[in-house]
Amino acid sequence: MMATIKKQQNLNDTPPIINPSKFVVWLLIVASVMLFASFTSAYIVRRGEGNWLLFDIPTLFAYSTIIVLLSSASIQWAYRAAKRDELGQVKISLLVTLLLGITFCISQWLGWKALVANNVHLVGNPSESFFYVISGVHLAHMLGGIIFLLVIIGKAFYLNVHKKNILSLNLCVTYWHFLGAAWIYLYFFLLLNR
Repeated sequence: MMATIKKQQNLNDTPPIINPSKFVVWLLIVASVMLFASFTSAYIVRRGEGNWLLFDIPTLFAYSTIIVLLSSASIQWAYRAAKRDELGQVKISLLVTLLLGITFCISQWLGWKALVANNVHLVGNPSESFFYVISGVHLAHMLGGIIFLLVIIGKAFYLNVHKKNILSLNLCVTYWHFLGAAWIYLYFFLLLNR
């Protein structure tokens, strides 16, 4: 009987297979992938129905793509620096990533302004509406990523991000790379499926 009780206690004491924080971040990523997949599927179906206006995508959105790639490189730099306990490099690279993330958001805003200047509006032809909604939902995800990044920067400045305490940075890096990959997919999807 004691052996059975000890066996049950050991089963209850086993750590989870996956860290709960990692599970939440991956769940968020999967949900976001499904959201963007549904938007792009609806885009293709609606385009096939006709009454679809073709318009040029401003060059600012191409610049956004370069900016997001650079931000992925800088956050990876932060992760590598944290694994080597180079705490000064962690702070610098996280601040560079923050600056690039904000620059990405500004470039998106300026891209929308360029669309409006070319008479492409949110409420208008379905192709226009889809462009604004898809890029706007991604921008909302990016703003969430910036908030996450600010939390990590705060931890870094309190010296709470280093090789023995890297989980939160790892989660932020994963989410940030997802944001970059999502934008690259969405940009080329919108560019090639006009």
